[in-house]
Amino acid sequence: MSGSKQLKLGAFMRPVSIHTGAWRYPGALPDANFNFPALKKFIQKLEQGKFDAFFMADHLAVLNMPINALKRSHTVTSFEPFTLLSALASVTEHIGLVATASTTYDQPYHIARRFASLDHISGGRAGWNIVTTSNPEAALNFGLEEEVDHDERYVRAREFYDVVTGLWDSFADDAFIRDVESGIYFDSAKIHVLGHKGKHLLQNTYLNLAKAENRDFFLSVRGPLNIARPIQGWPVIVQAGASEAGRQLAAATAEVIFASANNLEVGKAFFADIKGRVRAIGRDPDSIKILPGVLVIVGETVAEARAKRLHLDSLVHYDSGIASLNSALGYDVSRFDPDGSLPEIPQTNAGQTSRERVIALAQRENLTIGQLAQRIGSYGGLAFVGTPQTIADDMEQWLTEEGSDGFNVMFPFLPEGLNDFVDKVVPELQRRGIFRHDYEGKTLRENLGLARPANRFFQTTTASVS
Repeated sequence: MSGSKQLKLGAFMRPVSIHTGAWRYPGALPDANFNFPALKKFIQKLEQGKFDAFFMADHLAVLNMPINALKRSHTVTSFEPFTLLSALASVTEHIGLVATASTTYDQPYHIARRFASLDHISGGRAGWNIVTTSNPEAALNFGLEEEVDHDERYVRAREFYDVVTGLWDSFADDAFIRDVESGIYFDSAKIHVLGHKGKHLLQNTYLNLAKAENRDFFLSVRGPLNIARPIQGWPVIVQAGASEAGRQLAAATAEVIFASANNLEVGKAFFADIKGRVRAIGRDPDSIKILPGVLVIVGETVAEARAKRLHLDSLVHYDSGIASLNSALGYDVSRFDPDGSLPEIPQTNAGQTSRERVIALAQRENLTIGQLAQRIGSYGGLAFVGTPQTIADDMEQWLTEEGSDGFNVMFPFLPEGLNDFVDKVVPELQRRGIFRHDYEGKTLRENLGLARPANRFFQTTTASVS
């Protein structure tokens, strides 16, 4: 038993399955990733299972892969996160709604407005997954000829975070008095103008002009935000990424980390590193929840679950596998012998977390390029494949041995994979006393056990007025 420790569970739902073969599995909905009636049923089932959050990753371009692989991808068409989550907010009451938004190809005022709106619409259930976006195809969609340097993206992200959270604090919680008799709608002493200027928050057009003229451009973000302070104070701040720059940013700003760890020892090392960094800068280690992604496949027996995994993996075409491998590495290895070993992979501006994970996997298991493509094209990360009892054993071990605070669960195919987890694994976790029987509160912060941040410009304890 785990005493008072409780698992936190997110559901990775964009795409609805991370596995390339998911849409082809017998009984699966081939269009599940772009089927709104189905997505409504999925999120309601997750809320029945008391999940903390429904998480949407996002891409600002089609996947960076050859057309022969792209034509096999079930993620080529997906809903824009804010539109979908706002719609799903109206058919749920408790589950958190986490959207991904880029600090490289968007502007802080837009991001602040969207998340503040989602938080009010949902009754305090919004979360912002901060990403810096490493897809070179995205750069081409936003006026740049090449992607922004990796470290530069993280410097910009930190400034971006400071501006967005500052905008959320534009109004005191009790600013909106709405006094009908006097005709005063809000207290003018309780509005703050941010007045930010910084060199990293540049529109891409201006950035190109600045480079051409060899001078700096400063984009001001005056404020205030034209939306009342979010119900949660700030939507929950979520991050991923295991590079040094990513870990530093997460330690300083994140409240939830969607981590990547292939095994418990790697998970424990990452957990200890992040909690140590958080403690070193004066934050409470419990103020950040670490949730590794895990693919979960449930069977009545371990053999049955493994047979499901083998069948699922067999549905991945080699064209998809090698494209997924190239994307993960940020480097094209298709010209090398599939039966040969992975060559030395140079550093690029692509995301470093997936690159390092794939290289480590190849070295650890001595995989050829072809074998690695099959693994990555299927799903090469952490997976719990077994019965409800063995899966609960694994989750409990990670929790008690401080490998994680919970998991971001990925389903192999839908609806069966999701239903299996909610109907079979969740009751086992509850029986062991390591997962809730009911939600602790109405907001995502309350359910995750996270404090509501104070307004940096106004001292008040009054609840937000929408």
